[in-house]
Amino acid sequence: MLIGAKKKDSTSGTGIDNGETIFDVTTANFENIVLKASMTTPILIDFWAPWCAPCKQLMPMLESAVLAADGKVRLAKVNIDENPDLAQAMRVQSVPTVYAFFQGQPVTAFTGVRSQSELNILVDQLLKLAEQGKPDSINIPETLALAAQSMALGDIPTAQGLYAQVLGQEENNAAAYAGLVRSFIAVPDLEQAQFMIDDAPEEIAKHADFAAVKTAFELALNAPKPGVVDAMAANVAANPNNHQMRFDYAVALFGDGKRSEAMDQLLDIMRRDKANEKKWEDDKARTQLLKFFEAMGPVDPDTLAGRRKLSSLLFS
Repeated sequence: MLIGAKKKDSTSGTGIDNGETIFDVTTANFENIVLKASMTTPILIDFWAPWCAPCKQLMPMLESAVLAADGKVRLAKVNIDENPDLAQAMRVQSVPTVYAFFQGQPVTAFTGVRSQSELNILVDQLLKLAEQGKPDSINIPETLALAAQSMALGDIPTAQGLYAQVLGQEENNAAAYAGLVRSFIAVPDLEQAQFMIDDAPEEIAKHADFAAVKTAFELALNAPKPGVVDAMAANVAANPNNHQMRFDYAVALFGDGKRSEAMDQLLDIMRRDKANEKKWEDDKARTQLLKFFEAMGPVDPDTLAGRRKLSSLLFS
């Protein structure tokens, strides 16, 4: 599984569509789908050009060598005509040029065409390097708990590293995958979060943790523009009994990262509406509050605090 990678465009390169094993890269997504993914999986980067005859000779041999590794080595293709800045940053002076990355760093490189046997040897060397670089077996429940704690403390890089460790050992761990998506939402890096949501394996996509993180992503997409929340606060203060206005304010607060305040606004609607037999909009405020809980996750400190407040209100 290549975290965040887009599916390969079958109209580029040789037209072979190998899902996440062989894919195209641009300057914009190089960091996300090559550098970060190479932390656990070796990635060959082929700098090529449509007018380059040796490139057309090398590319199918590279693909063959990579496909033989059964997903344990991957191939990223960079068209230098479309991504000159990336080629310049990597000091590509001629094509084809091939880099091998592992754990975020280049480990070897070559220019020109190589034989199929030489490419096979290179891939074998990368496989051995990856095997040596694998971390010792980890306690997955303990690592997930530490990652969640890091997220709660706002230490996103540590959380991401811990979630990546779990996925390196158990690639279809839904809790770790969802946690990594949450970490990108928190940064915020919504593009990377979207990549991961779109490319989630079927086993993960069916999991409740994944459904919750999709809710969190949808709420993050509705983050208000600067100044909007302050204006809404003034409107609510002037119209305290306008439930819809307060509801919209709560959603905006949540999107702005003010989760506790957002929940308090929904609880205030419920408190003002408590005496009514028919709740406002079919108990819309409570439904939205439960959606906030789902988005934050069951063990998040804000979820736990919000549930205590909800229980206190319902049973008082």
